This record gives sequence, structure tokens and C-alpha cells, in this order.
Amino acid sequence: MTTVAAYAAPAAKAPLERTTIERRAVREFDVLIDIKFAGICHSDIHQAREGWGQAIFPMVPGHEIAGVVSEVGPGVTRFAVGDRVGVGCMVDSCRECDNCKAGLEQYCTDGATMTYNGVGRDGEPTYGGYSEKVVVDENYVVRIPDGLKLDEAAPLLCAGITLYSPLRHWNAGPGKKVAILGMGGLGHMGVKIAHALGAEVTVLSQSLRKQEDGLKLGADHYYATSDPKTFEELRGSFDLIVSTVSAPLDFGMYLSLLKSDGALVNVGAPEEPISLNLFSLIGGRKTLAGSSIGGIRETQEMLDFCAVHGFGAEIELVRADEINEAYERVLASDVRYRFVIDVATI
Repeated sequence: MTTVAAYAAPAAKAPLERTTIERRAVREFDVLIDIKFAGICHSDIHQAREGWGQAIFPMVPGHEIAGVVSEVGPGVTRFAVGDRVGVGCMVDSCRECDNCKAGLEQYCTDGATMTYNGVGRDGEPTYGGYSEKVVVDENYVVRIPDGLKLDEAAPLLCAGITLYSPLRHWNAGPGKKVAILGMGGLGHMGVKIAHALGAEVTVLSQSLRKQEDGLKLGADHYYATSDPKTFEELRGSFDLIVSTVSAPLDFGMYLSLLKSDGALVNVGAPEEPISLNLFSLIGGRKTLAGSSIGGIRETQEMLDFCAVHGFGAEIELVRADEINEAYERVLASDVRYRFVIDVATI
């Protein structure tokens, strides 16, 4: 066991504070990672404040982890000391179900082991990336290409793959009209990735406040959803809408923006249930869907794609003692576009 410094929420809704945690000894197929940077995801706030249901405390959040390998187990073949690596939202799965065998570990029918606020198959709670080091099975670690800066790569391990996976699954590309709903930590990555895939990209945001940024990141069009004219003008326009919004929406209004056979895919997860008039789906053979992160293979594919196209996340680096302030700023939409913790400050 190794004792490392970390930032943890001692209880639901409590401010995060500096503490120490135990990391397991390196097993045969484990990789020990010196964490350099950890992104702050809105999911961290939902879970630290029990917005998604009962959670495990003390909680060390963080599932956007970028670092360097400092030790490997004797059976490790994929990584060596000194490699630049990342860890995303999961650190294990059953490996035996159809989904795991298909490279869809995120949909493991036995339940994937989450990077934090989870329980490993050894029965021990998992602790995330707001810490100095982490030990992870090599099969759930990805390589960060040399073309990506570690701090800008960290948010790709959740925000990047969360947008890449549905954009690829629903075939965003040349000839497709794609809308990204919400221009935040997830949404800005959706704009970059959809543009790089060759789609015609529209941002749907509450206001035009971030229009200049959206167009700079690759959007072709930018509309304010607070303007009723937007829904008149864009009716029946899109093949695909990816919603990154974690607040309840009038889904009927957004479904009206789809072409026949279009899909509205949710990656944002509101804490409250939604209601829906099913005629808004029936009327055009439309799909209302959800998507999680990607599997390990697809996450590596996404990192390589971002490196080839020369972009990471748009980040603001913060010190560990600024985490609680950063949480409040995320809730106030006061970040462009992802906070990343400099783990050296823990």
C-alpha cells in the first residue's frame, strides 16, 4: 500500500479538503501512474453533492486523469515506465459479457467499476484523480499521443470520449447536419470533434454570449435557444442533435428540429426525470437516445484522432486549493471550457 495526498469530499455537499488515501500495491497487471493533471467534470459535482443518488464518502472525485507511468507489474506488456497515459471514467469491468468482449466495457452488463465513487471487484472503494497517484489495471489505461499536451488531454478522458462516441455511432460526417446543444465543457469538445469529422456543425446555446468562441472552434452556425424564432427557423433541420445539457429540457421542442429519422442523443444527465409526448417521436420516426462514454479501444481511437487533428480541450489550469471555487464557477457557467487541476499543487 502507498499513502498519497488527495482532495476529498468528506460528506455529501461538504467542501473538498486535503487528506491522504491508500493506494493498493502494484499487482501483476497493474500500472502505477504519477498523476500530473486531473480535469474537473460536472459529474464530479453531481456525485460529490449526491445529485445522482446515494454516494460513497469520503469521495475523491476525478475521472479525467493524465499522468506518467512510474511503475509496472511483472505481467504488464502495454506500458513502460515513463509512458504518458490517461485514465477515464472506469477502471475495470467483468471482461466476460458480450459488451465487454465487443469493446463496450462502459456498458458492462455486470456493471463497470467506476474510477471513483465505485467499489472494485476486490470490494474496496475507488478513489479518483484529485490525488498524487493512482494504480490501474493496464487494460483500462490509454496512451496519450505525443502530439497532445497532458493538461489539454486530461478532459478528453471524459468530455472528449463522451462526445466522440455518439458522433461516431450516429455517423456524423460529410453531408450530415449536426447540432451540439450546450456550449460548455462537453459541448465545446463536441464542436471540435464534429467539425473535424466533416459535419456541418450548429451550436444551440441559451444565449449568443459564446458565439465567437463557437465559430472559432469549428461551428458553422450559432443560435440562441432563448429566442423562439430559433425553433421556427430550424424546424426539421438536423440529422443529429447531441445534448450536453444537465438540466431538464422541453424535449418536444428539440425533437421538432430533427429531420425524419433524426436522433436526439443525450450525454448530459439531469438529476430530475423528464416527461415526453410520444407524438414528437412518432411524427418523423425520430429517435430519443442516450450515450455514455466509450470503451477503452474507442477512447484510444479518440485520443489518436484529436492528436492527428491537433487539438485538446480548452482549459483553465487551477490549483488544488481552488477546487471548491472552481465547482461554484462550473455551476455558474463561468469557465471556458474545462477546469484542470495541476496535481503538483496537492
